[in-house]
Amino acid sequence: MSEARKPDTSSSEGNRLIRLRDVQRLTGLSRSYIYDLVSRQILPQPIKLVPGGTSRAWVEAEILAWVEQRIAERDQEVANA
Repeated sequence: MSEARKPDTSSSEGNRLIRLRDVQRLTGLSRSYIYDLVSRQILPQPIKLVPGGTSRAWVEAEILAWVEQRIAERDQEVANA
């Protein structure tokens, strides 16, 4: 299995924008559940690509950090069990 690439947040590459399909791939969540989590402010908010437009994208580093946080919370729960 290939290892997930961690973003270099010290460069502009850490600010790479990804579309919904990539968020689904990284999180394993469905489209509707992603938008539900965004509306409940659990998942990072997307960015409007064009003012007044409908296209949205997410900051890759924020999504990867969210996934890492889920893993850390799981590990903490296991350690406390």
